[in-house]
Amino acid sequence: MKLWQKEGVSTAEQIERFTVGRDREMDLYLAPFDVLGNLAHAQMLETIGLLTDQELSLLTAELKTIYRAIEAGKFVIEDGIEDVHSQVELLLTRTLGNVGKKIHSGRSRNDQVLVDLKLFTRDRLWRVTQATHRVFNRLISLSEQHKNDLLPGYTHLQIAMPSSFGLWFGAYAEALADDTLTLQTAYRLANRNPLGSGAGYGSSFPLDRSLTTELLGFEGMHVNVVYAQMSRGKTEQTALTALAAVASTISRMAMDICLYNSQNFGFLTLPDALTTGSSIMPHKKNPDVAELLRAKTNRLKALPMEVTLVMSNLPSGYHRDMQLLKEILMPAFDELLDCLEITDFMLEHIQVKTNLLDDSKYDLLFSVERVNELVLQGVPFREAYQTVGKEIAEHTYAPPRTLHHTHEGSIGNLGTGLIIAQMETALAGFGADRAQAAIEQLLH
Repeated sequence: MKLWQKEGVSTAEQIERFTVGRDREMDLYLAPFDVLGNLAHAQMLETIGLLTDQELSLLTAELKTIYRAIEAGKFVIEDGIEDVHSQVELLLTRTLGNVGKKIHSGRSRNDQVLVDLKLFTRDRLWRVTQATHRVFNRLISLSEQHKNDLLPGYTHLQIAMPSSFGLWFGAYAEALADDTLTLQTAYRLANRNPLGSGAGYGSSFPLDRSLTTELLGFEGMHVNVVYAQMSRGKTEQTALTALAAVASTISRMAMDICLYNSQNFGFLTLPDALTTGSSIMPHKKNPDVAELLRAKTNRLKALPMEVTLVMSNLPSGYHRDMQLLKEILMPAFDELLDCLEITDFMLEHIQVKTNLLDDSKYDLLFSVERVNELVLQGVPFREAYQTVGKEIAEHTYAPPRTLHHTHEGSIGNLGTGLIIAQMETALAGFGADRAQAAIEQLLH
């Protein structure tokens, strides 16, 4: 029987198929977190007298056995079992009988789902953060390695001023540092305990919500039980907004790489292992990795709006519409983690071309340097600007190729240390060590 099913009442197969949908598939993501929530809930029930010490010991041992089965890939949601929560409770009841049935005291499936989702989202956001940090470190390393390799800078896809590969790699590193702040916000919203909110209206049992908050390593709890249920949807939307921020950075860099790898730009090359050929043109070396990164990350950018539309105009309280949020949220983490891994691999093997600006077609990149040269000689800026414009028009312009950029964040002073400090500050705000320590304590 389902957790909610009454004896003698059955559901039509067609309705069962429609209402369950992909929930059993998505719930496999939640399995380890459902066990963690049960472990904390059981400990709390013992402290308020709803479980004996012996019953807690039995439940704890069996839950850890289930957790090990999940880690070993041996956990399945059996045919006819509605969801992961029902499956875990069924396994407990098979082994422990009535003791297994006691685990649901003081809890609704609503707050059980919520705590699973919070723990899952917290875990995956930290994994994404770590993967983002790896790409960040790669970009910082490349920025320093190529700080003296000049690159044309563009506005409106017209050559504008001198840039450098150091500046270009560093720009995307700093973008990821900003994105990490967005990930931190999403992580901290996920890092709040809804357990004890029940179906959204609390419980008459004297539940110790502070204890489960501590046991699960949450930063705090969703205090108001109605709002705890209202956080469903907001948690997913905020998490996906953070993923979309990282995806947007990767997408834009992938587009740059597609352009810079093309013959018309010719600023960098991708090794053969990162390109594909054409079935008709023997000369082709297509940047398929960068193109697919661009497409996959662009799709991720649409997901926050999907959540927004599912949640549109829903009143407070739980609604079955929210079940569909799992299908939007859970695969998104896998997709972005895969994209970040491939991005790091691509950057590891990317090949930068040097001495690009020696080509006379880039002479006009140095026009601002010529203007500034005149200003330093005492010529007012507007007059210097007019003078250089006239030199260009009359073909008397001679580009001054020696650059004098010294301010923070410029070609001559990348400010790498400042960017690293931004990332370190963002990472420090997660509190992930506390969460990890609490989970390890629960399992041992």
